[in-house]
Amino acid sequence: MSGRITRGFTGKRRGQQGDRLPPGQYDVGDGWPTLTAEATPTVRTEQFELAVDGLVERPTTWSWEELLALPRSTYAGDIHCVTTWSKFDMTWRGVSLDVLLEQAAPRAEAAYALVHSSSGYTTNLPLADLRDGKAWVAWEADGQPLTREHGGPARLLVPHLYFWKSAKWVSRIELLDHDQQGFWERNGYHDRGDPWVEQRYQGD
Repeated sequence: MSGRITRGFTGKRRGQQGDRLPPGQYDVGDGWPTLTAEATPTVRTEQFELAVDGLVERPTTWSWEELLALPRSTYAGDIHCVTTWSKFDMTWRGVSLDVLLEQAAPRAEAAYALVHSSSGYTTNLPLADLRDGKAWVAWEADGQPLTREHGGPARLLVPHLYFWKSAKWVSRIELLDHDQQGFWERNGYHDRGDPWVEQRYQGD
């Protein structure tokens, strides 16, 4: 991975387009840019594993078949990338983090998550941003299996935050009692990343 980062990591702006577009964002239309901090890995479903561990009562690991056997749910709405594009009216399918957390049973002191990808990428989130119907592990986007370039076979989906928090190729969700910065956060990006208040960089 490269640790190089600049505030020039932006795209073109087209101005405000109604109350669905956070400040500083533009509608990318039919496009869906792919930006990654690392080389795109190949994760075969027969090798896929997803773990929820750390400060939990029951550390749990799901195979691909076990993940798909869990109750499924759908997110229909918009996503927003810190590079200033937003994409409207997407439909995602996967399993709610509420289902995974219910099985793993977070301990009372668990307050944050460090999310790991099979590529080595990490990102940090408050546990509150993963609960109450706000986050999924998704394997389908707009009716199609999630492509490798977009994080397939499965990625985290946290659509109310900038999309670098929706870790591609998710492999582990580690619960902690403290906030531990991930890859982009150590390199200057915001620890939470709320697009509606433009939490792009540390200090925003």
